[in-house]
Amino acid sequence: MAIRQMLRRSLSGERRSPSEVPKGHVAVYVGENEKTRFVIPVSYLNQPSFQELLCQAEEEYGFDHPMGGLTIPCNHDFFLEVTSRLGGL
Repeated sequence: MAIRQMLRRSLSGERRSPSEVPKGHVAVYVGENEKTRFVIPVSYLNQPSFQELLCQAEEEYGFDHPMGGLTIPCNHDFFLEVTSRLGGL
Protein backbone atom coordinates (compact mmCIF):
# COMPACT_ATOMS: atom_id res chain seq x y z
CA MET A 1 0.00 0.00 0.00
CA ALA A 2 1.43 3.39 -0.94
CA ILE A 3 2.44 5.70 1.89
CA ARG A 4 0.12 8.45 0.70
CA GLN A 5 -2.85 6.06 0.91
CA MET A 6 -1.85 4.97 4.40
CA LEU A 7 -1.38 8.54 5.57
CA ARG A 8 -4.63 9.64 3.96
CA ARG A 9 -6.47 6.78 5.67
CA SER A 10 -4.87 7.72 9.00
CA LEU A 11 -5.95 11.34 8.55
CA SER A 12 -9.52 10.40 7.67
CA GLY A 13 -10.39 10.19 11.34
CA GLU A 14 -11.01 6.44 11.36
CA ARG A 15 -10.17 4.93 14.72
CA ARG A 16 -8.19 1.72 14.62
CA SER A 17 -7.11 -0.60 17.35
CA PRO A 18 -3.42 -1.47 17.70
CA SER A 19 -4.16 -4.89 16.23
CA GLU A 20 -5.10 -3.21 12.94
CA VAL A 21 -1.56 -1.99 12.26
CA PRO A 22 -0.28 -4.03 9.30
CA LYS A 23 2.72 -6.27 9.80
CA GLY A 24 5.92 -4.33 9.24
CA HIS A 25 4.34 -1.02 10.27
CA VAL A 26 4.07 1.03 13.45
CA ALA A 27 1.55 3.60 14.63
CA VAL A 28 2.87 7.01 15.66
CA TYR A 29 1.09 10.09 16.98
CA VAL A 30 2.11 13.41 15.45
CA GLY A 31 1.38 16.98 16.43
CA GLU A 32 2.38 19.82 18.65
CA ASN A 33 -1.02 20.22 20.30
CA GLU A 34 -3.64 18.01 18.68
CA LYS A 35 -2.23 14.56 17.91
CA THR A 36 -3.00 12.60 14.75
CA ARG A 37 -2.31 8.89 14.35
CA PHE A 38 -0.22 7.76 11.37
CA VAL A 39 0.79 4.24 10.37
CA ILE A 40 4.27 4.09 8.86
CA PRO A 41 6.62 1.31 7.70
CA VAL A 42 9.12 0.27 10.40
CA SER A 43 11.89 0.76 7.83
CA TYR A 44 11.45 4.53 8.32
CA LEU A 45 12.78 4.21 11.87
CA ASN A 46 16.31 3.58 10.56
CA GLN A 47 16.39 6.59 8.22
CA PRO A 48 18.46 9.60 9.40
CA SER A 49 15.70 12.14 8.71
CA PHE A 50 13.20 10.11 10.72
CA GLN A 51 15.71 9.53 13.50
CA GLU A 52 15.89 13.31 13.93
CA LEU A 53 12.15 13.22 14.66
CA LEU A 54 12.74 10.41 17.14
CA CYS A 55 15.38 12.52 18.90
CA GLN A 56 12.84 15.34 19.20
CA ALA A 57 10.39 12.88 20.73
CA GLU A 58 13.02 11.68 23.20
CA GLU A 59 13.88 15.24 24.24
CA GLU A 60 10.21 16.20 24.62
CA TYR A 61 8.76 13.08 26.26
CA GLY A 62 11.57 10.71 27.22
CA PHE A 63 9.91 7.34 27.54
CA ASP A 64 6.64 8.70 28.92
CA HIS A 65 4.53 9.31 25.80
CA PRO A 66 1.16 10.98 26.52
CA MET A 67 -0.76 8.97 23.90
CA GLY A 68 0.53 5.61 25.12
CA GLY A 69 2.47 5.14 21.87
CA LEU A 70 5.30 6.82 20.06
CA THR A 71 4.49 10.54 19.94
CA ILE A 72 6.41 12.92 17.67
CA PRO A 73 6.21 16.62 18.61
CA CYS A 74 6.29 18.28 15.18
CA ASN A 75 3.63 19.82 12.97
CA HIS A 76 1.71 17.60 10.57
CA ASP A 77 2.99 19.30 7.42
CA PHE A 78 6.63 18.73 8.37
CA PHE A 79 5.93 15.09 9.23
CA LEU A 80 4.19 14.57 5.88
CA GLU A 81 7.14 16.19 4.10
CA VAL A 82 9.63 13.86 5.80
CA THR A 83 7.57 10.71 5.24
CA SER A 84 6.81 11.56 1.61
CA ARG A 85 10.55 11.81 0.92
CA LEU A 86 11.08 8.47 2.64
CA GLY A 87 8.26 6.90 0.63
CA GLY A 88 10.38 7.22 -2.49
CA LEU A 89 13.18 5.02 -1.10
